[in-house]
Amino acid sequence: MISSIGPPVTVATALLVYFGWARSDAQARAMGLDVSLFGYSVQDYALRSIRSLFFPLVSLLIAGLAWLAVDGWVRGQMEPGRRGPLMARLSAAATVGGTALAGGCWLLAVVLPRGAFLAVPFLMAAGVLLAEWGVRLHRLTLGQPPRTSGRLVLQHRALEATFVFTLVTVLLFWGVSDFAQVVGRGLAADVQAQLASLPRADVYSHADLSIGAPGVAQNRLGTASAPVYKYTGLHLLVVSGGRFFLLPDGWTLARGTVVVLPDNDDVRVEFGNR
Repeated sequence: MISSIGPPVTVATALLVYFGWARSDAQARAMGLDVSLFGYSVQDYALRSIRSLFFPLVSLLIAGLAWLAVDGWVRGQMEPGRRGPLMARLSAAATVGGTALAGGCWLLAVVLPRGAFLAVPFLMAAGVLLAEWGVRLHRLTLGQPPRTSGRLVLQHRALEATFVFTLVTVLLFWGVSDFAQVVGRGLAADVQAQLASLPRADVYSHADLSIGAPGVAQNRLGTASAPVYKYTGLHLLVVSGGRFFLLPDGWTLARGTVVVLPDNDDVRVEFGNR
């Protein structure tokens, strides 16, 4: 049970965290920031990735169920007395086709590293698994190895399975990284398009914060001896790592400033719809 359930759960958790980091990093870079400024925790990265990972995870699970159905049918055709040339051709086709698919995707990624399709790492992983499946079908058609070499064969196959599992895991991380960057850049563009819908943030401080971002207005309140400075024209992006990240009116990806304020008693922030 541990060997069957542990590794998939570990890989899924690592994919969630890595996807959340890659997505947040791409979004921060598109906004002219570094993801380390936000101070996200591992839990934050995992939670931020769940919504965006539904599509790739569901697609992988559907593909896994389809593979199980095909594999079950093929094994049913390999019952005693029903093995024939069809199984040999199927195993050969799966091995050659999977190898060609993986090799072609790798060649495409080497020749066109920036122009490679988003699905290249996932197709490469599918090719590796298809080739491995064809090899296993071929072994089933041959029958069991002699007892004298059974232990060495088991060790060799265990090592082979480890390499295949590691390779597919690395390819999944590669594919998830590319997909996360696309999602992150899309989220940054959504922030620009939906800036007016973000919560309004009015900042109050006894000290002059000298916020010089375009679109921010300063009003002096209170008395001469105890002044209060109010800043309007800001919208809340996120609160993380003990900081407020605010965007001024008219902020854009090309020419925009992100205002970062500490979340402490020196400033007071009021939020509203508009």
